[in-house]
This record gives sequence, C-alpha cells and structure tokens, in this order.
Amino acid sequence: MTITINDIADQAVRATRMVAQVRGRMLAPEAVKSPPRFNASQVAALCEIDKNQVTYRLTKGDLPPGQVNASGSRREFTLSEARQWVQAYRSKAARPKGARAMTIAVGNFKGGVSKTTTVMTLAQGLSLRGHRALVVDMDPQGSLTTLFGILPDTEVREEETFTALAAGDEQTIDYAIRKTYWDGIDLVPAAPSLFTCEFLLPSRQMKEPEFEFWNVLNRGLESVRDDYDVIIIDTPPALSYVTVNSFMAAEGLIVPLPPSALDFASSAQFWTLFSDLALQLTGQAGAQKSFEFINVLLSRVDQSDVSAGVVRNWIGATYAEKVLPVEIPKTAVTAASSAEFGTVYDISKYEGNVKTYRRAREAYDRVTELIEQSITEYWAKERV
Repeated sequence: MTITINDIADQAVRATRMVAQVRGRMLAPEAVKSPPRFNASQVAALCEIDKNQVTYRLTKGDLPPGQVNASGSRREFTLSEARQWVQAYRSKAARPKGARAMTIAVGNFKGGVSKTTTVMTLAQGLSLRGHRALVVDMDPQGSLTTLFGILPDTEVREEETFTALAAGDEQTIDYAIRKTYWDGIDLVPAAPSLFTCEFLLPSRQMKEPEFEFWNVLNRGLESVRDDYDVIIIDTPPALSYVTVNSFMAAEGLIVPLPPSALDFASSAQFWTLFSDLALQLTGQAGAQKSFEFINVLLSRVDQSDVSAGVVRNWIGATYAEKVLPVEIPKTAVTAASSAEFGTVYDISKYEGNVKTYRRAREAYDRVTELIEQSITEYWAKERV
C-alpha cells in the first residue's frame, strides 16, 4: 500500500481532532483546566505549620477564610487562597528586593525522558511554595502548552510564540505571556510554527552581521525578570537554534535522565554536542556563558528493573555531584495524571494507592525544595 503526503495530511487532521475530543472529555465543560482545591490540613502542610495554627489564624481575619461546606465539616481553599497563606508564612523564602528571576532550562536531546513533566511540576511546586513562575515552551510539539489545557496547533497563533521574537517583529517576550489556570504560573506557549525559527535565526545572522542568534531569548526575557521569581524553559529534544537560545538564556540547567542504558548513552551525545557548540560560540563569536548549577535528575525510575541499578551506578560515577539526591519514580500515579493532561500536583484526591501517590508527590516536592535552595543561593549571590 502506497502512502502519499496527502494521506499523511489526512492522518494529521484525524489525530488533531482526536486530541481535541480527548481534551474535551478530560477538561472542564468550558474546555479550561481547573486547579486543585486544598483542605485546612493541606494548607497547613504547605505553610509548614500545625493545622491548629490555621484554625487560630482564621480568627484574625487577615487571610482568606476559604469556604465551609454545607454540613460545616470541611473547609476548602482555592489555589489562589492557599498561595496567599503560603506567602504569609514563608515570607523569608520570598525573592529579596533587588534580586531578579533565575532562569532554568530543562533539556536533553532524547525524547521521553520527562523534560516537560519536570518543567510543569517544578513550576507548580515552586508556586505552592509561594513563588511566581513564568514557563516558556520552546518545543514545537507544544507538550507543555498542552498540559496547560491549550492546543498548540489550533489555539496558539505563530505571533503568540517565540517566533515573533526570532523574526525580529518583537523585542521583548511580553507580547506572548498569557495567564494560565494555575495561579502563580504564566505561560509563553508553543506552536508547530516554532520550526520556522530554525530558518529565521540563521537567515538573520547572515543578513545582520551584528545579530547574535544565540542571544535572542535571553534579551527577550530581560524585560520580565523583575516580574517573576523563576523562569523555566522547556526545550525540544534536539540541538537546535531554539535549544541553544534556551540554554544561553539560563543560569541553571536540569537534565532529566532515566537510568536505562540507551538513555545513558544518549546523554553522552548531549554533553558532547552542547559543549562543542558552546566552545565554538565562546571562541569564535565572543559569547560568554556559565551556569550557576547543572543538575542531572534521575527520572522514570522503575524500581522493578534490575538493570536500573547498574545504570544508576554509571550515572553516579559519570556525573558525580551533579546528580540530584532524589529519584522520580515511574508509577501508576504519573501515568494516570499524564493521561488526563496533568501532573501529581493537579490531583486534589488520588483514588488509587495512597502510598504510591505519596511516594511520587514526595519525590517532586524534594526536587522543588532542592531547586528552591539553588534559586535562593543565586539571589544572595546576585545581590552581593
């Protein structure tokens, strides 16, 4: 059977329609994702206080009281209300005056290693600790954009992505920032048209001798670095012009890496390709680049996989102190949440095994805590 380009185009239309149908079933009737709600115990945990302190603070009336159900047995808080409580009790962890947002890129040249999930959960986790995040989707596939309940190929125009900045039609990223369903997180969405950046950027470099193709995103983010605590960039699984822009704009780099032999071998290519290009840019083009941290995050760890232990040792021996002391487990929780265009943080109440959910949630919480420490250290260094 011969398959023509027209056949592929028809298949693309069917696939797009199916995604839209699935999203329509998974999301709210108005096709907008809804954030989780929190009970008093959960708010207390986020604030790192005892539940009795929540009850006492409610008598002061200076923080959102939430809403009590009809029977009076349960009090619930919206995400926005919960974040106000967190900001009140974690004020010492807030970005100090004069400090600016830290930019973190999440990258790996291999797909399926949990880059997008890492970006999403890190942004959500930091927001639940009181911080304000901007996430930038630089992957033409738009998986991160989809996690926010937005279909990249039908609900995002080319001029609403990084493409307008790459083309020189815009000078700052402000035009592309949009609010999301999750309080405390704004989004620069992606669309398939981001692929055109692979032609726009080198074309401009040839026409404009002073143009720095690697520095477009970095300069575009400059205007919003006072508006956020952290900027997190999701990158495509390839060494592209868009990926280079993402890395060159970042102060921190996170590389998710499952403990499998193929993923480990692929990671070696990642470092080789990136270092070769970076050396070329710094040597020939005069670009300057350094990172405050580079973290390797063990992701999709299957505890039942005997070979994972061997590969884990390889990773530890290779990347040493760069390996974060936490592993993201491959569990039914993450599989179920991803099937519903969500993460563990989107779940208000898990219907499955509580221990399994807790293990996954604690892993993401721990990653967030470690990255928050790096951000705090960056702020302290920046102010000196």
